[in-house]
Amino acid sequence: MHPSTLAKRVYILIFIIVIAFYLYGLGQLPLLGPDEPRYAQVAREMFLNRDLITPTLGGHTWFEKPALLYWLIAAGFKVFGVSEWSARLGPAICGVLTVLAVWCVAREVDRSFGFWSLIVMASCLGLIVFSRAASFDVVVTMTTTWSLAFFVLHELPTTRRKRLFLVGFYSFVGLSLLAKGLVGVVIPFGAVAFYYLLRRRWPQTSVLISLIWGIPLALAVSAIWYGPVIARHGWSFIDEFFVQHHFARYVSNKYHHPQPIWFYPVIILMLALPWTIHLIAALAKVRSWNWRGDDSLSLVRVFSLAWLLFPIVFFSFSGSKLPGYILPAVPAAALLVSDRLTAVRNSKWPLLIASTTAALVLIVLHFAAAPYANRESVRDLLALADARGYANAPVLAQRSDDRSAEFYAHDRVIYGANGEPVTFDEVLVDQARAWGGRFIVFLPVEHAENLRRANGIEIIGDNGKTAVLGWKP
Repeated sequence: MHPSTLAKRVYILIFIIVIAFYLYGLGQLPLLGPDEPRYAQVAREMFLNRDLITPTLGGHTWFEKPALLYWLIAAGFKVFGVSEWSARLGPAICGVLTVLAVWCVAREVDRSFGFWSLIVMASCLGLIVFSRAASFDVVVTMTTTWSLAFFVLHELPTTRRKRLFLVGFYSFVGLSLLAKGLVGVVIPFGAVAFYYLLRRRWPQTSVLISLIWGIPLALAVSAIWYGPVIARHGWSFIDEFFVQHHFARYVSNKYHHPQPIWFYPVIILMLALPWTIHLIAALAKVRSWNWRGDDSLSLVRVFSLAWLLFPIVFFSFSGSKLPGYILPAVPAAALLVSDRLTAVRNSKWPLLIASTTAALVLIVLHFAAAPYANRESVRDLLALADARGYANAPVLAQRSDDRSAEFYAHDRVIYGANGEPVTFDEVLVDQARAWGGRFIVFLPVEHAENLRRANGIEIIGDNGKTAVLGWKP
């Protein structure tokens, strides 16, 4: 068999394994945290309303994020039905596409570089974890990775059809705008600018000229959603989406996610596990690079460093910091690690690290994650209450880190005029009696005991964190 044919078959086999690994067990755990259930519910409402323009939650407009993740989830619901698996399918595919983009860059440099990039990127815990959740972070990671992959391919001396790569760059910048708003522009353009700064060279004339047609192309792609939603909702969308959830989130602590300025250098080391030591070793040797070299390896090295550092620096000055913000920097870390592994004589150890990581993920998924997940979700508590005779009863949910009631009791949660769930302590007995019937109430478990002897209250059960009560006012 010809060596190139064998190599293709090996890559096909590896990608099949990667796809199977990323798709396996997506529906094994309930939707968790404040984000997953709400994002899945927004997508369900768009799907049920047959309205792919206006995101709503409980019937109230929800302009926190753009539409691409919702469209991916809604597509999963359309094809496979409403479930945790179909809600997470789109993000998982984005994870696989991110691996593919990194491989496409590295294989242009060297066959060994391409092989290790595939292994390293697919086994980075940061990408694995975020790809198993209904998360905007992995979607924007995929779009920015492809945009920057197209740009670095344009820069390499071995590639042809360079204008086509620039078309890909700007098109994916437009998709990045649909994936997570303005950050989809900031990361690609910021990383490219930082790359030229590190090389101490001006962009090629073709790159500068491409701005004339490329920026309109990116805006045209993003206008698929931004155009209709602004036309329909005007200033209310612009204020909430751009002013509050972009500028106010960056310059203030309005959304209560403060962290020290050194937060992201630590987080990137965690997201790069199990390759953290190799990443540190790769960064320790940057001074020996040929920073202004025009060979493919030198270009990819400098570009990867710019790609890694820019998101970390940019988000370190943000007033709101969450780990997922710098997930788009992980592909750059994978390229730097892969560069280092090409010089490793014994390939058994890196392969063992990757396979062990995959095995540990599967072990945790099967034996350790379920007890934690069940504690962090009201899915099973809701089923318990329904079995106790409260099926179809309205739900008084909580405002906490657990927003799973907004998905699992989607048509039963009572919302206030502000779009937030109405909680038990906000409802007067006379008001509840006017609504009639009985209610399901979710409370912190430590508060439930105080109501054990209250009239009309039945403590149905708890998961160690949240209690479910039946209330007949």
